[in-house]
Amino acid sequence: MALTDEAIDKIKAMIVAGELAPGSRLPKEEILAGQLGLSRNSLREAVRALTAMRILITRQGDGTYVSSLEPHLLLESLSFAADVSQGRTALQLLQVRRLLEPQATGLAAALLQPEDLQELRAILDRCQSATSVEEFVAHDIAFHLRIVEAVGNPVLSMLLSVLSTRTQRVRIVRGSRTRRALDNAHQDHEAILRALRSRDALLAASAATVHITAVEQWLAASLDDDSLTADD
Repeated sequence: MALTDEAIDKIKAMIVAGELAPGSRLPKEEILAGQLGLSRNSLREAVRALTAMRILITRQGDGTYVSSLEPHLLLESLSFAADVSQGRTALQLLQVRRLLEPQATGLAAALLQPEDLQELRAILDRCQSATSVEEFVAHDIAFHLRIVEAVGNPVLSMLLSVLSTRTQRVRIVRGSRTRRALDNAHQDHEAILRALRSRDALLAASAATVHITAVEQWLAASLDDDSLTADD
């Protein structure tokens, strides 16, 4: 095991054991390095890595602290993985999204307030008039996020945001037959909103499943096309 990995594991073990509680300040570098039996260089590398993971936070001039360790905070560091995902990996992320988001959409059917439904209508109207893929994706994200937020679970909201980031969605739409893909997405969005307005949880979940499955199919088709091109 690399020394930096060992240092990371030792700090994590202190957090798990409760020796370093959420929000607590880490001991001074030389003291902590001595406690853990590490070199100060290894400790610094571990602190940098854990800061990138949002497990630790550094306050300029004040030291390093354990973060709040809220799950939605820790999940933020995974968004980069979704941003750079392509090919089969992106398809796998969409498959996980399909397992989670329809259930959340079904739950939202009973929780969305009239003003929430009005906001969703306004988002779809803006989505319909989008003049670029980037603008369409921005409204698409807002639509789905607003529905999931009604469930009131920030971990679920963050996880679904991570599974399908803005960068990833733009890449997928551009890789499909764009105009047809956008038209189909608009129809799917309208079907989801109709189900939500009718407070039909099963229909809402089904409409969301159809929508996400279609996105999977666009991506899978583009992967197949790339494979055929490579074989030619």
